Amino acid sequence: MKTIIEFIKEHHLLSLSTCKDNLPHCVNCFYAFKEDNFTFIIASDTSTRHIKELHVNPNFSSTIALETTEIGKIRGLQLSGGIQKATTIEKALYIKTFPYALALNPTLWTLHVEELKFTDNRLGFGKKLIYKREEDGVKLTPYNC
Repeated sequence: MKTIIEFIKEHHLLSLSTCKDNLPHCVNCFYAFKEDNFTFIIASDTSTRHIKELHVNPNFSSTIALETTEIGKIRGLQLSGGIQKATTIEKALYIKTFPYALALNPTLWTLHVEELKFTDNRLGFGKKLIYKREEDGVKLTPYNC
């Protein structure tokens, strides 16, 4: 998990996907990462298509990827889970990460990761690490690795 957390902290942009009426939609979002419960905090207005779709279907998928043309350096994270409004603590983390956002008074949301798959070719070609949230919702554990 340490390698995955380091990867997440090296980046700041994720691609968020939603689906409504069998029509997919994708958007890029800056994120703050809350390591203790493996959640991502994003800013997005309630009037956006993706937030409207997440009100109907709160399930999301997301990716964070390293841009490289070198096969041996390919790394990327695929996430899925649910979304809800951010708590006061999560809002504080987002503002600490992106201080300029305070002036925008953004609506903040928390992506609760239920499952993730990390590809890291530095660990071997096509090496994948898969984690799923435990039933009690406390932490992510290795699955079929």
